[in-house]
Amino acid sequence: MSAAKSGSVLLLQSLLVTLLMGVLGYVCTAHAHEVRPAVLEIKETAPGRYDVLWRTPLLSGMRLPVVLEFPDDVRNVTDPIVQELSDSIIERRVIEPAGGTLAGKRVRFVGLQATITDVLVRVRTFDGRDITTFVRPLQPWFDVAARQSWGTVAGNFIMHGIEHILFGVDHLLFVLGLLLIVQDRWMLLKTVTAFTVAHSITLAIATLGFASAPVMPLNAAIALSILFLGPEIVRCWRGETSFTIRHPWVVSFAFGLIHGFGFAGALTSAGLPGKDLPLALLSFNVGVEIGQVAFVMLIVLLERSFRQLEIRWPRWVQALPGYTVGSLGAFWTIQRAAMLLGITP
Repeated sequence: MSAAKSGSVLLLQSLLVTLLMGVLGYVCTAHAHEVRPAVLEIKETAPGRYDVLWRTPLLSGMRLPVVLEFPDDVRNVTDPIVQELSDSIIERRVIEPAGGTLAGKRVRFVGLQATITDVLVRVRTFDGRDITTFVRPLQPWFDVAARQSWGTVAGNFIMHGIEHILFGVDHLLFVLGLLLIVQDRWMLLKTVTAFTVAHSITLAIATLGFASAPVMPLNAAIALSILFLGPEIVRCWRGETSFTIRHPWVVSFAFGLIHGFGFAGALTSAGLPGKDLPLALLSFNVGVEIGQVAFVMLIVLLERSFRQLEIRWPRWVQALPGYTVGSLGAFWTIQRAAMLLGITP
C-alpha cells in the first residue's frame, strides 16, 4: 500500500471514528432504519365536505406524539374513528369548513417539532385537483393552497430524498465503509456509481409496485451489509486483500439492491396515487443522489484537507473504525433479527 494511500486510509478512519462516536448513542437504541412519514389525506367528496385520513407510524411500538389540529371554524361531521395496525394508527373523520372550502386555512401538527418525522400531505379537491406537500418539524403546519405547480411537488420530494439519506445512519455507514476500502479515484467512482445504479433499480421496482420487501427482514439485511464491511476494512488496514477489496463495486452493487428497497419504504408507505408516482419517484431519487454525493464529497474534501496536516494516528485509532463498523453491524443484525423472531427485551 502506497504512503499516499495509507495516509488517506488513516485519515478517513479517524474521521469515521469521530462520526461513529457522535451517532453511537442514537444507533444503539434504533430498532429500524426507516423513519417513515406520517400521512394526512384530505379528499373533498362533495362541495364543502371532506374525508380525512390521518395515519401516524408506530416507532418502537409507540405512537408518534403528534396531534392533528384544524382551525376553529372547521367542524367534525363525524367523530374520529381510530384503528390500530401493526405499524401505524389510522384516524378517520369527516369535516366541513366554514365558507365551504379549506383553501387558505392553516392545518397544524402539534408536537411535530419535537420529532424527526415528516408529514406527507395530500389534498384532492372535488374538481380533481391534487395538492401534495411535506410538512417538516421546523415548520409544523401548512396552509392549504388552491393550486400547486409540478415544480413545487418535485421540490418537495427532492428535499424529502435529501433528508432521507442524511438521516439514514446505516445507509451512510455502509457508504462510508466502502470509502475506507476503495483503492483509487477511479475505483471510488465505480463503487459509488454501482451503488447508485443498484438502489435506483430496486427503488423504482418497489415504488412502482412490481416487488416489495418486508420491513423487518429488510432492515436486518441492511444491518448485515454493514457487518460484512467491518472485517474487510480491517483486512485493508493490515495490507491484506480480498475479492471485496479488489472489486468493491461488485459488493456495492449487490448490497445496493437491498438498500434500494429501504429507500422505497419512504414512498411506498405513503401510498401515493398513481398520477404522482413518476414525478415522486424521479424527484425523490434525485434528492437521495444529491445527499449521497454531498456526503461523499464531504468525506473526500476532509480527507484531502487533513492529509496536509500529516497527523500520525496511534495504531488503536487506525484499527477502531473496522471493528466499530463490524460491531455496530452485528448489534443491528442481532437486534433486528430478534425483532423479526418476536423476541423483545
